[in-house]
This record gives sequence, structure tokens and C-alpha cells, in this order.
Amino acid sequence: MPVVINPFDTGGYSLAEMTRAINIYPPVPTVMEELGLFRPVRSVTQRTVLVEQRDGVLNVLPSVPIGAPPTVANRDVRSTRSFAIPGIKHVDVITPYDIQGVRGFGSGDSADPLAVVVEQRLLRARNKVALTREYMEVGAIRGVVKDGAGTTLYNYFTEFGITQKSVDFLFGGASTKIQTKVLEAVRIIEDNLLGETMTGVVALCGKTFFDNLTNHATVVDAYKYYASTGAQPLRDDARRNFPFMGIMFREYNRTVSLADGTTDKMIPDAEAYAFPVGTMDAFATYAAPVEHMDVVNTPGLPVYAWQEPLPRGAGVELNVQAAVLPVLQRPALSVKLYSSN
Repeated sequence: MPVVINPFDTGGYSLAEMTRAINIYPPVPTVMEELGLFRPVRSVTQRTVLVEQRDGVLNVLPSVPIGAPPTVANRDVRSTRSFAIPGIKHVDVITPYDIQGVRGFGSGDSADPLAVVVEQRLLRARNKVALTREYMEVGAIRGVVKDGAGTTLYNYFTEFGITQKSVDFLFGGASTKIQTKVLEAVRIIEDNLLGETMTGVVALCGKTFFDNLTNHATVVDAYKYYASTGAQPLRDDARRNFPFMGIMFREYNRTVSLADGTTDKMIPDAEAYAFPVGTMDAFATYAAPVEHMDVVNTPGLPVYAWQEPLPRGAGVELNVQAAVLPVLQRPALSVKLYSSN
């Protein structure tokens, strides 16, 4: 006879157990996860995070004669900005009909059907939270982070008082030297690193921008050569990683469905956004505790989950919450690429 755990008995289904389980599930493959830009998540104990901006610059120190006084360090100019961390809430309900007559996974009778259903629902909820984070983090790369309803939470260029840098690639001109345009974008990032470090530059491209780039007269031969040699022909998708003049161009053609039923592009078709990878502090996602008494004033986790019984034995309600905010802490390092013709 199959073993059925009483859904009203929270043993094994407590907040701590379910939160641990939902955070153990492997993350959904996403571009932000692969690039590691906003990883690891930074835990904070409050729903507001203070980001301190230091306008200090690393200087080359001059030599001084023996016995001469040393150079004196300048004090960094600091400014602090406060950002409220938004909450993500998702509820799913398991009713008796979801487990009635359902045998546990596998051929044996020992598997608990309720546990199987709970695991399936937790994994589905984890995937939804991961997609929401991806949408928010890609938005942060572009400088404007939005929630799942498409509502703007923060414009980091406005918040930090910085004008967004951009490069017009002028794809419509056959004589345009794309190599020069690419180097211009790289140099903008290099010039604004100041005290930061990087290991390279990546550009996430809309499909139209990527096609115009790789089909341009000054680039087409380089792309053909890369597609036929460096990208493992007939096996790899050359759109995923096309290195050219110091930037790894990557087409990111993905549309997400928003909460109101409309859709939004992660990266607009005719645009691209270049940014450094391997930085120390340019990108950060902050996680705060959610609305549950057991986690008040504790370091935040990426996702929380718990169950609550419904009245009159109607079922079990699964609650999944997250309180996360990706922050573009160095907006000057995000460069918009586009073409005006």
C-alpha cells in the first residue's frame, strides 16, 4: 500500500526543509548564470540595501628621492544610495485530486505521491523565479531593471547621475569600419573601469543587430571563418559566441511573457549591450528575507518555500517567495550599441 504523508503534518515540509530543497535544485540554464555576472547572491538582513559609491581612482605612484616626504593618499569621495528590494510571491495549491489514485514515481509502492507532487511544483516554481531573476538581471545590464509586470523599478543611470554611453555602428554604410566601432565600445569600458578589473567584454545582441553585424562587408569574412573553424561547424551555433576585435558577441533572442499577458524582449532586436566580465563589484544581486516570521532579520536566501494547510482539509498551499534586486553598481560600464541607418 502506498505511503501517504498527512499534508497537515509539517514534519519534513517545514520552511527550513522546503527552502533548503528549492535552493538545492539546479538552476535553470540562463545567460546570466553562465556569465556569472550577478553571482553569488549577496545576502542582506533588511529589505533595503545601501550602495556606497566611491569616486576614488587607482593612481600610479611617483618615485621620491631618499629622505623626501611620501605621497599622501587622497580621501575617496563617497555617496550612498538606498534601494528597496522588491518581493516576488508565487502560490500553488495541491488538492486531493492531485494525489488521489496517483502512485509514487517508480515501480515500487513506497514512494509518497504527495512528496512527488510537492517536488514537481517546487521545481516549477523555482524555474519561474529563475526566469524572473534573469529578466530583472538582463534589465539591470541595460540600466533599467523591471519586475515581472514590466514596471520599471530603477533606472540606474538616473539613480547614479550618469548618462548612458552608446556607439552608433552605422550598419547602413558599406564603408563603415565596424572594427573601429567595436574598439570604440571597448575603450569606453576601459576608460570607465577606474579602480575595477575585467577579464573580457561581452555584448548581448538582438537578432537584427547580430545579423547586421555579421553580414556587414567588413565583418562577413571574419564571421564565415569563425563559423567554419572556431565554432565547430555542423555542431555549434555560431550565434552564441562570436569573438571580434575584443568583444564576444552573443545573440540573445528571447521573449518573455509578462504577468499582464503582454510580452517583452530581453534584448530589443536592433540593439546590443556591451559590458565587462570578470569584474569585482560592477554587478550585484541582493537577496533579503521574505515576509515570514521565521526569517525576520536573517540573511536573505535566493528563494524561500513553505506549505500551509487549507481550511477543512481542502488541500495544501505551497508558498514560494523571493526578495531580490539586481543592481548595476557601475552604470558607466554598460554601453548601448545600435545603428541609426
